Amino acid sequence: MLRDLVADREIRVINDTAFAVTPALREAYASGDDDELAEVAMGEAARASLRLLAEDQAAADNDGDSADDSDATPARGPVFRRAVIAADVDDATLRPDLDDAVVRLSSAIPYDRIASVHVDLAEAEPEVAKAVDVIDAADMGDPDAEFVLGDAEDHQLAWYAAQELPFLLDLL
Repeated sequence: MLRDLVADREIRVINDTAFAVTPALREAYASGDDDELAEVAMGEAARASLRLLAEDQAAADNDGDSADDSDATPARGPVFRRAVIAADVDDATLRPDLDDAVVRLSSAIPYDRIASVHVDLAEAEPEVAKAVDVIDAADMGDPDAEFVLGDAEDHQLAWYAAQELPFLLDLL
């Protein structure tokens, strides 16, 4: 998706679902300024990124070893890093039925609205890969899976300016 963002100069998020500091999120926390609440929303987005990685992994497992895999990451294989895009958008609709920080976007996000990109560093990959395997169980309340998920979430996402994204992708 990040490569598509660079190529297309816009991104349409899956199911138009995004995360933000919402009135419901503010109410859910007795204290915390906008920066702290933004970290909570980013944590929710990072967890959603794990779900996307799990979905991609499941699709790859179901496809098997295809001889024509022209979109595959060269040589290295799958990259297990969470990624969160922070953007300035005006057209978000609250979705409290899903969670306190969930919003629905009505359109694609143009590249010039991207404020920053946050991605796991290489040392997080082993824990993120394990978390990908248990994210569904964690969502269902499995305490062992939640522990594994916590190991991945202990890694802070690195911050990159939007203009650094093409160079970051070259390094992955």
